[in-house]
Amino acid sequence: MNLSTLLLARASAGRPVRVGLIGAGKFGSMVLAQAQRIEGLHVVGVADLNVGRARESLARVGWPAERYAATSLGDAVKSGRTCVTDDAGALAACDEVECIIEATGHPIAGIRHAIQAIDAGKHVVMVNVEADVLCGPLLAERARRQGVVYSMAYGDQPAIICELVDWARSCGFELTSAGKGMNFEPRYRYSTPDTVWGYFGWSEEEVKKGDFNPKMYNSFTDGTKAAIEMAAVANGTGLDCPDDGLAFPPTGLHDLARVFRPVADGGRLPRSGLVDIAASQEPDGREVFNNIRYGVFVTFKATSEYTKACFRQYGLLTDPSGWYGSMWRPFHMIGLETSVSVLSAVLRNEPTGCSKEFRGDAVATAKRDLKPGEMLDGEGGYAVWANAIPATRSLALGALPIGLAHNVKLKRPVGKDQIVSVDDVELTSDLDVVALRRQMEDETRRTAPQKAA
Repeated sequence: MNLSTLLLARASAGRPVRVGLIGAGKFGSMVLAQAQRIEGLHVVGVADLNVGRARESLARVGWPAERYAATSLGDAVKSGRTCVTDDAGALAACDEVECIIEATGHPIAGIRHAIQAIDAGKHVVMVNVEADVLCGPLLAERARRQGVVYSMAYGDQPAIICELVDWARSCGFELTSAGKGMNFEPRYRYSTPDTVWGYFGWSEEEVKKGDFNPKMYNSFTDGTKAAIEMAAVANGTGLDCPDDGLAFPPTGLHDLARVFRPVADGGRLPRSGLVDIAASQEPDGREVFNNIRYGVFVTFKATSEYTKACFRQYGLLTDPSGWYGSMWRPFHMIGLETSVSVLSAVLRNEPTGCSKEFRGDAVATAKRDLKPGEMLDGEGGYAVWANAIPATRSLALGALPIGLAHNVKLKRPVGKDQIVSVDDVELTSDLDVVALRRQMEDETRRTAPQKAA
């Protein structure tokens, strides 16, 4: 990689890479923690509906107050300081800003922000996987037409998984599966914002000291975030989600190649070419030995006896047959690494992962028996969790994407663990985004045959 060399050249020429950040929560704070240390990277503005929270985030990660004292974006550009604002649209409208990092985590807002930025000729680093899995392929195509980059965020697991997938294919291996580690037990599926910290093992005192959103962290716990991220990986790599959703087989590093191979060869996958999760907990709560809780992985197959022999000779961890091997990265550092995406977009015109097609979907699924008149509360809430299934199956079922399950009223009862359909709810708001989603669905129906539900 030569991004730091390219950035240094820009900095030496007095042309810093200028960035706007939307969303100053946990991910945004991690971006800011490192951005102040990178010579040649200038955060022109930070936009958040809660300006006070944004200033608290900057202070928490060590920015001196004078660094974010710019009175306007224009002042920030001239002075090299940072402006804090509640106007995300102003970042897209600022001519000097080259790239927008969208880190709100809100799918509806994220899509609108991305469209504003793309139409203004800005690159977009979409931290907001919730928005990406809802309309990402459509946004990526819009960016291509505008001659800008629409990218997954490096440091987050989907982008790093896409990198490993690209590595395996570039080496000529037969790709079998890809996924990530996660702390998961089946009972977590029904967690709510009231119970989430117990599953993380954090005390109330620890939670109060941090910048933690219980609803967001609950979306990690109940499997919703996993479904969203694996659907995004499917859309970016051409792999598939399992027909019935993610299986979360408990797996340690030493068993990745054995577990994530097809059932026909002794593994747990229905077939090759799927995404799934390596759970770090057994169903009874015991921790999996040598787990990959914070990491990502790919499994792949040797293409010949010679390659298989090389796997053994060079110490690759394989399945018992020696034909399947695994490669992994044991950690991801989310916002601390996202500058890689910004620099790749601006300096190379290349995304670090990008949704190419509508292949996987994250669909709303009832956490309990739901009654007509109840309101759905989206990712990490009290009513629904997300299941990752093939887009063809989602379309055949008329499933409600998790990104549209915010503040919508049920018209019909839905049983526990049943997929909620669009016909089960009243979609009366955010109709601009609903229309974009339907456009993507219609285009997919025209270009690909549906599988039976």
